[in-house]
Order: sequence, then structure tokens, then C-alpha cells
Amino acid sequence: MFGLLINEKEVKEMEYLIKRELDEILFDLNDERIDHIVKRAMEERYKILFALFRRVASHQECMKYIRNVKRSIKKS
Repeated sequence: MFGLLINEKEVKEMEYLIKRELDEILFDLNDERIDHIVKRAMEERYKILFALFRRVASHQECMKYIRNVKRSIKKS
């Protein structure tokens, strides 16, 4: 286990960067032209980034980025 000591400004910057990355992944996951193998890798990346995001963001912010897996499976 690692510890990280960062100030409030750095937390906000991490939150911003992770949110942008999550937005991009969520947008691309809805693109039907992307192959399923690539989408699977994107989903793994999403899980890792979301786990990081949960550590720095508020509960309300996290709720905005929770995926509805059942809906996503039906679309694919």
C-alpha cells in the first residue's frame, strides 16, 4: 500500500484530469464502430480510473460517472 500527500489544489487537478478521461471513455464506449476487444480494454481502464476518482471526488461527483452496466450491455 502506498500513501500520497497532496494539497487541495493538486486534488482538484487530479479530479479534473480523471473526469476528462472518464468522459472520453464513456463517450467512446457508446461508439458502435469500436471493436469489442478495444471496448473491453477501455472498460478495464475505466474501472481503474473510477477507483482513483472515488478517492478524490465527492459522493455526488462519483454518482455522475457510475455506469449502468445493464443498459451498456443491451446497446452492444
